[in-house]
Amino acid sequence: MKDSPTVVVTGLGLTTALAPTALTTWQKLMAGESAIALRQPFLDLAPGPLAMGGKRPVDLRALTRRVVGEAWVDAGLERGEGEKGEGEKGRIACGVVMGSSRSCLRDLETMAGEQRAMPGQVRGDWLAALPSEPALVAARRVGCEGPVLAPMAACATGVWAIAQAADLIRTGQCSRVVAGAVESPITPLTLAGFRKMGALAATGCYPFDRRREGFVLGEGGAALVLESAALAERRGARVYGQILGAGLTNDSHHLSSPDPRYGMAKRAVAQCLQRSGLSPSEIDAVHVHGTSTALNDRMEASLIEQIFGREMPVMATKGATGHTLGASGGVAIALSLLGLQAQQLPPCTGLCQPDFDLNFVRQARTTALQHMLCFSFGFGGQNAVLALGRI
Repeated sequence: MKDSPTVVVTGLGLTTALAPTALTTWQKLMAGESAIALRQPFLDLAPGPLAMGGKRPVDLRALTRRVVGEAWVDAGLERGEGEKGEGEKGRIACGVVMGSSRSCLRDLETMAGEQRAMPGQVRGDWLAALPSEPALVAARRVGCEGPVLAPMAACATGVWAIAQAADLIRTGQCSRVVAGAVESPITPLTLAGFRKMGALAATGCYPFDRRREGFVLGEGGAALVLESAALAERRGARVYGQILGAGLTNDSHHLSSPDPRYGMAKRAVAQCLQRSGLSPSEIDAVHVHGTSTALNDRMEASLIEQIFGREMPVMATKGATGHTLGASGGVAIALSLLGLQAQQLPPCTGLCQPDFDLNFVRQARTTALQHMLCFSFGFGGQNAVLALGRI
């Protein structure tokens, strides 16, 4: 959009199974640690590898409040600053875009079980278990009264949410947006469903490795405070980086398998680069989806080799955090912003014997970083790519 505002990130909140805060997650990730361990959160289901922050699944509302609160404070804001005036500039229009692919599914499963046990009686607050609940929790946490959006796009949700938030600023609807995604996916139905599909790993998560066997569910979420560069400069805010363009497409091919021609995935990358004003040679690293499944890893390896070449540095972090489903794109963007700030790339935890001839980051490294891409690909053929830039 001509003469649209530059969108920057001034606050960052991150919780993963590795650690409850952004800084400690980053430190453990750079040290090559993994949160994946054998767990049995439900006695009627067999144990398996999971990435959990505690012995019981995390509460989604508490998780949302935690990451949004961390981001808001990190941006140097106080509750109520979502709408209050800032001197002669007047009111700051603030919005929320907070997504989740599973949202309050665990609550609904519990209510369904109680309903079967006590027919004819409605137990639990089902109105507080609708898909929009994380977005509403985020809005209440910071006192926002602007637009509140709750996107769902399978595992591409986090990237889509942040892309939507940037567009709210570019179109002048908001000057500040809290954006991201959260996930508490460890529920009986989710575990049973993915096991029935054969998508879950039996021993661990090994992205792009010859022994990869499927993904490992992980819990967590990320929230960013996005602002126009003008607003950030006016209040002297610290900036992590710039949200550039995004590419969003769909395969329209199959419920759980990507189009084997990868046509729409390639188009998402091309759209993202074009909208960001970048060429493939200007990208310094790619943070891939890296689910550790046969089809996803093969697709991403092919995209990188065809578009960027084999020397492009490749990061894959789900071997450390597990797969946080709809939140995974937000987590990847948050980690990539930390990498831009530190000029460092985290290692591909779990990768021992690469199945592809690419430049995987095997150990944490320091390198010059100006532009990075984040990939997210979800069931239903959802393809999402977002570019970040250093300020």
